[in-house]
Amino acid sequence: MPAKLGLGTAALGRPGYVTLDHARDLGGEYSESAMESHAHKVFDAAFDLGVRYFDAARSYGRAEDFLATWLQRRGIEPNQVVIASKWGYTYTAGWSTTAEQHEIKDHSLATFTRQLGETIDRLGRYLSLYQIHSVTAEGRTLDDGALIDAIARLKEKGIRAGLTVSGSGQDIAIRKALDVRRDGQRVFDSVQATWNLFERGAESALSDAHSAGMKVVVKEALANGRLTQGNREGDATLSRRVQQIRRIAENRGTTVEMLALAAALARPWADYVLSGAATVGQIEANVAALGFKYDAALDEELGPLSISSAEYWRARGGFSWN
Repeated sequence: MPAKLGLGTAALGRPGYVTLDHARDLGGEYSESAMESHAHKVFDAAFDLGVRYFDAARSYGRAEDFLATWLQRRGIEPNQVVIASKWGYTYTAGWSTTAEQHEIKDHSLATFTRQLGETIDRLGRYLSLYQIHSVTAEGRTLDDGALIDAIARLKEKGIRAGLTVSGSGQDIAIRKALDVRRDGQRVFDSVQATWNLFERGAESALSDAHSAGMKVVVKEALANGRLTQGNREGDATLSRRVQQIRRIAENRGTTVEMLALAAALARPWADYVLSGAATVGQIEANVAALGFKYDAALDEELGPLSISSAEYWRARGGFSWN
């Protein structure tokens, strides 16, 4: 079954983010009321175009609040959408685009307990999936027995448990999560990982997760705006490859972002691919990727343009907040 498109809300819930040209996308309007109105317009467009999976996080500023007010205003019932959120980072930017630190990571049981309460206060009966935000291969999150016990009890509230992974060892973290069990049952029902034309390192592990029955969600398919037609950044690691992908796209009469999203949607192990759209025009363009014919010849042409996971995450670490 082909992957479906979902909408991530990282670029919609806070004024500062690492997506390329984020400030331009928001039109310089950073008040909470202006951003809520803007987010609602993007949510409306996504829903009207058939998007039914929405992904937020406690660290995405007011993304959960904006989703909650939109769901209520539209009169959407919980069974009409999948609403996922994440815990593990606390938003610390104070609504500033120039904060020294935008978020703090903490995977303790105390943070899980606090943030679960905060998320339920906002999303209530709509919350269907709660994920650990950004598990890494070197982290000890999945070894914390008391935390895993608490996560396993989410099912008692009718909430599925998931995790997102990041860093050059995504594959290691995914395979470790596959083995986390309580009472003979796997704790995690889903995994969200970065996969794009640059970074394919988790592919085998994601295929294994899908085969094991986990839902697989792809994030950062456009590499936070670096895999777009308009990217003219001079990043030495990525720029030459963006130029090559641009030429391939133009030869096919399309855009870099169309190829990048279509490539992710074509993965046989992907259930959802998240759009990071920050404008109505972007979500409209992203939905169009569902109809793009992505073939084996194109995949073979694009395959050699990937880089090692270590190279990608080094470059990713240099993406600036704007």
